[in-house]
Amino acid sequence: MSVDMEGVTGLTDPEEMHAGGRGYERGCELMTADANAVVAGVCEAGATAVVVNDAHGSTKNLRVDLLDPRASLIRGPGKPMRMAQGLTGDFQAACFTGYHARAGVRHGVLNHTWMGKEIQNVYLNGEVVGETALVAGFAGFFGVPVALVTGDEAVCEEARSLLGDVETVAVKRGVDRFAAELLTPSVAQALIREAAARALNRLGDFRPYVVPLPVTLGVEWNSTAIAAACSLVPGTRQAGPRHTEFTTDDFRDIMGLLGLYASIAGQVACGSGIYG
Repeated sequence: MSVDMEGVTGLTDPEEMHAGGRGYERGCELMTADANAVVAGVCEAGATAVVVNDAHGSTKNLRVDLLDPRASLIRGPGKPMRMAQGLTGDFQAACFTGYHARAGVRHGVLNHTWMGKEIQNVYLNGEVVGETALVAGFAGFFGVPVALVTGDEAVCEEARSLLGDVETVAVKRGVDRFAAELLTPSVAQALIREAAARALNRLGDFRPYVVPLPVTLGVEWNSTAIAAACSLVPGTRQAGPRHTEFTTDDFRDIMGLLGLYASIAGQVACGSGIYG
């Protein structure tokens, strides 16, 4: 299970996503509760092992002391596969919890792709994608299907258009990027638990999301300086003033590179003052 935070039950404010922000500690509790609802559902349906990957920001958000003991947790920065860390071909299914719509999606709560300010769009083989497609593509590289996606209504629509009849749970309906109509936690988490159990009982209905290889990762940055800096990474070419591309036969390179790009972009943006 890959757990992000922007699509977690009850959360709408960027402050709730970052340590030290107003509501962050409560946000971590809600994030853990959504993850626990998935663990409970899949275990009721017969799962024997659940690995949970904290996939948001610092990746130190989930409360291990509150996590369902039937699951194990991967947390902390420096994970080479980032949002997909721990996912291998040994798993029967992947679940995405607390996910959000890609950058620019109308009514997508806290919508963005990988980075909130530095990235305008991300592309796979010329098609605009969000984090759902990126992590699903990684899972598909190993032959693992996505069985469940939870988050806002916009990401659920995005997931179904991408993955077909996948189980989804919309815990909020976007009004604007930072406003939403919310389900209460007790209602949302009951729905997540039920959907997770259904998902595991429907494994035969799901197919891996396979991105044709070789795959080209395109990133449209908000800054020429970021694009120029990222183009120095071996194998990366600058396809335009604010656009970089990288082509590979191994989807693992995509996840690793996005993490590296994010580190470079963050440093360039932070050092660029008001023009960053």
